[in-house]
Parts: sequence; C-alpha cells; structure tokens
Amino acid sequence: MMTEFLRRPEGVIAYDDTLSPGPLVVCVPSLGDVRGEYRFLRPLLVQAGYRVVTMDVRGHGESSTGWPDYAAASVGADVVALIQHLNAGPAAVIGTSMAAAAAVWAAAEAPELVGRIVLVGAFVRDMPMPFFQKIGLGAMLAGPWRVAAWTAYYGSLYPTAKPADFAAYRAALKKNLAEPGRFAAVKGMLAAPKAPCTARLGQVQAPALVMMGSKDPDFPNPAAEAAWLAEQVRGRVVMVEGAGHYPHAEMPAVAGAAIVAFLQEGAASIGA
Repeated sequence: MMTEFLRRPEGVIAYDDTLSPGPLVVCVPSLGDVRGEYRFLRPLLVQAGYRVVTMDVRGHGESSTGWPDYAAASVGADVVALIQHLNAGPAAVIGTSMAAAAAVWAAAEAPELVGRIVLVGAFVRDMPMPFFQKIGLGAMLAGPWRVAAWTAYYGSLYPTAKPADFAAYRAALKKNLAEPGRFAAVKGMLAAPKAPCTARLGQVQAPALVMMGSKDPDFPNPAAEAAWLAEQVRGRVVMVEGAGHYPHAEMPAVAGAAIVAFLQEGAASIGA
C-alpha cells in the first residue's frame, strides 16, 4: 500500500487504504504511536471482509507537523473529513487511547458517517494525576532524553506478550519521534483537555465496544474505567485478560476476534 494524504486547512494527514471490498473501517492510533499499530489487526479485518484505512494522527508518522492544536476533538474532525474524502461511509471507527476520544467526537458530530465505534484502552476524560507523577512526567518530557524515555515507557504497555517484531517497531517509532516537530505533537496531545470529547459521550448514537486490557498500566483499575465508559456510551465491555494498552497488537487473535464479531453484528448498518 502506498501512503496517501488528506489535505486539511492546517496540515496534511497520512493514511493507507487496503482498497479491499466491503464496509469501511478507519483505525486511529494512540498518542505517541503511528498507524503501524494496527499491523496485526488490519489483515484480520480484511480477511473478515472489510476495507481498512489506517491513519497517522496530527504530527505523528507521516502526517505533517506544526498544527495549531493537537486536541482529540480536532483529531475527531480529521477522522470525519477522511471518511467524507473517501466517500465510503458510514464507517466503523476504531480508536486507541487518546484516539478513542477522537472516535467519540466523530460519532457524536457525524452520526450519519460513523456506524460503529471501538474504543481501545480509552482515555476519554481528563484523569487526575498524583503530584509526584506530574513531576515525573514533566521531567521525562522536558529534556533531550525525552524520546528515549518515552519509547522505554512504551515497552511497559505490553506487559505479557510483546510482538515478535517489537524491537524493530519500537526502534522505528523512536526514529520517527526524533524528527523535528514530532515530540511537540506528543506533548501537545498530552496537554490538550479532553473535556470537549467527554461532553459528547451521551450524544453517541453508534453502537460501541469498549475494549480494555486487564493489565493496562495506564489505568489504576482498567475494568472500572471500561465499565464507566460503556455506561456513558451505552456500549459493551470486552476485557482482554493479561493484555496491556494495546490488546489488538499484544493479543491480536483474541482482540481481533472480538472486534470482528462486534463489527459483523452491524454489517448492514455500516454499509458497503
């Protein structure tokens, strides 16, 4: 697949497209990661009969840098624009971590374009952080060691089973994040409030699947956070036992089967 680009008023979004027949699924990666995050889930979705588009969010991967803001709501607007550009909706939208908030915003903003959402390891609200963690995070992101520190932390997000290509993938991610403007995007997304997305949880009409790894280190109680979110969007929860922040990459067979089953329930509503 060749990288394609969606031109937005403030920058360019990179994406790839399997161009396979079937309903459209748009996959949106987490903060600090790139569209390759979905390298294991994508073939499972194609095999199940879906057209899969994976995108790089603002400032990440092959998307342009220097955006005026990196808020989840703005990423959600990019998702809506991409579906409109492809003229293939309604689509299912899969969002990981911060991108789950973007998926929520897109579903609330354009219900005619978003037929289903899958929210993985979802950060959809601003979480309180103990003072010592704030200090530690600030120190990690402030110095010349920030890319190395971030990619070292990235390893902790796969607590049980790292992918076979993990070392090479993390090395490529580290190289990408070291490019000019990339880490500014990471910091911008971390700093941006999620309140505009949180406020739209009750507006989501699309059926929703909330997927969470039982060992996700980003949440004090992953199961409780998943249950809270599912209640807000009137969705269901799938807990992936032993997985961390990326169940679809750490345990793709288990997570992928659950996602495919959920999407197939609504194949008629997603459209071809």
